[in-house]
Amino acid sequence: MSKVCQLTGKRPITGNNVSHSKRRTKRRFLPNLQKKRFFIPETGQWVSLKLSAKAIRNINKLGIYAYLKKLERSGVETGVSLK
Repeated sequence: MSKVCQLTGKRPITGNNVSHSKRRTKRRFLPNLQKKRFFIPETGQWVSLKLSAKAIRNINKLGIYAYLKKLERSGVETGVSLK
């Protein structure tokens, strides 16, 4: 299962663990992904998405339909058809 947000495109990044003695070893920073189901009343369908916490906050603020429309206008492929 890929660790990528379907709407924002957030993905794991790499960095360093830094010990007390300042030794650096590689590590991964994973995004805070949640699997969430939404009902889109404008189309009458349920969609299941894997989203970052930031995307969930944006959906709560704007609404799922408005947020998907905004992403569609900016050219982001969401995998959800709004027809």
